[in-house]
Formats: sequence, C-alpha cells, structure tokens
Amino acid sequence: MSREGALLNILPITFEQGLAYSLVALGIALTFRVLSFPDLTVDGSFPLGGAVAARLIVAGVDPILSTIAAFLAGFAAGCLTGLFNTRLKINSLLSGILMMTILYSVNLRIMGRANTPLLTVDTLFTPMEKWSEAHHWDRAVLIVLTFLVITVICKALTDLFLHTEYGLAMRATGDNEQMGRALGVNTDNATVFGLGISNGLVALGGALIAQDQGFSDVGMGIGMIVAGLASIIIGEALVRPRTVFRLTLAAVVGSIVYRFIIALGMRLGLAPTDLKMATGFMVILALGIPAIRGTREGKIHLRGI
Repeated sequence: MSREGALLNILPITFEQGLAYSLVALGIALTFRVLSFPDLTVDGSFPLGGAVAARLIVAGVDPILSTIAAFLAGFAAGCLTGLFNTRLKINSLLSGILMMTILYSVNLRIMGRANTPLLTVDTLFTPMEKWSEAHHWDRAVLIVLTFLVITVICKALTDLFLHTEYGLAMRATGDNEQMGRALGVNTDNATVFGLGISNGLVALGGALIAQDQGFSDVGMGIGMIVAGLASIIIGEALVRPRTVFRLTLAAVVGSIVYRFIIALGMRLGLAPTDLKMATGFMVILALGIPAIRGTREGKIHLRGI
C-alpha cells in the first residue's frame, strides 16, 4: 500500500476518535485555561461516564437518557471536587487526586465488575449502524458525522455560556481570584460550577466512547488528563486562543491533530504500550520549549499550587 493510501486509511478513525475525545479536551480547557484549576478528577470522571451509561443501558434504560445521566454524574463529581477545595479548604491539586481515587471504587461499584460489554445491547449508535447497513453507507462516516454534530453543539453551548454574566464571572475567577472577589463575584460558587461543567463534558465523552467501542472499562481514564493537555497545547499552537471561540476551537482541533499523530505513530511502528510515554514527552516538550527559549510564552498559571 502506498504512503498516501496509508494516510487516507487512518483519517476516518482519526476524526472519529479526535471528535469523541474533543469533549474531554473542552472540559480540561475549562478548568486549566478558564478557571486556572489543576483538576485531576478527569481520570476518574471519564470512566465514570462510561460506567453510568453502560450500567443503565444494560439495565434497559434508553441510551439517550443513559448518556444524559452520565453527564449529570460527571457534573456531580466535578462539583464535589470544587467543594473539597472551596469549603473544606483542601489544596486544589489534592482535591482532584482525592476525587479521582474515590471514583475508581465508585466506578467498580456502579458496574459491579471491571468491564461491562455493550455489544449485545442497543446503544446510541445502534440506529445509525442499522441505517448504514440498510442503505449501504459506511458506518465510520455516520459515526464521524454524529460526533461532529455533538461536538459542535457542545462547543457552541460552551461559547454561549462563557459569554453570559455567570460565564464572565467564572473567567474573572480564573484570571484573578482576588480581583473577582473585589468585584462582588462569588468565586467559590464559580469554581464549583465550572468544575461541574468541565467534568460533565468529560463524562459525556466517556459515555459516548464507551458506546462507540462497545464496552466500558474501569481503567479507560488512565492518562486522560495528559492526553487532554497534549490536545490543548497542540491546538493552541495551531489556533491562537485570543477569544473564547478560538480557545474552544483550539481544544477541538488539537484533539483531532493529537489523535492523528498517535494513529500515524502506531502506523509507523510505535508500540501501543509506548503511547502514554510518547504523550508525556510530547507535553514536556511543548511546555518546556518556552523555557528553553527564555520566554514566558505558554506558561500556565494555576491557582492553589
């Protein structure tokens, strides 16, 4: 097979996974870029979404309602992380680590085991699979279009929210918490709600990916925070985030490009067991280049650490 043919073969899976994981990148962008909060709950809320959706679908609940329930579960997990930080005054980084640790046991409790298969039940994508078979359409194309619609809707709603009065208060909290309080903003509530929305998006991504791949696994969220950061850094290098629209666009574009890099690396012989290490080095390189150059560009300011 020619090199051009090999590249064309990885494009469908790149767009499918890139758009699916873009919800995770959007959620991480809200915490790291808007709230300046180092939230590690992501590694637990991602499989939480998959676990809730899988358990409800297996129990006979409608896949759409199961997916909505997954979002709400992630929202609750994020709010708890925020409450640990704002009410109990636990360090922001430690709050996320504690919630991530708790969610591992919670996810096992929800599913009842480490893995829940979804191949024998109807999921959100089952009607599209049946339609593609009946009309001789490529399943991958329909799945990509579905993820594209969901991503565009979530991005548009996020943009609209960040331009509301409450969204502006949240952005002020991330920029300068003390100044936000001086302006009458309840920064604690803004932090809690922002973490809830962020982890809700992450759990939504987990629920959709679990249904797409046909199973939910308790370990599917390992390293998700690093992959999300890599997506954001790559996206911001390609799309300068000078506005809210460009910030969320950078998260989506970065997710797609990151998945393309991973797929290309595997096609060129990179072992699947080395993916996490490669992602880690990618983030270190992206964050370390400004320091090597002696500039302050790309520096991430985070509260509480």
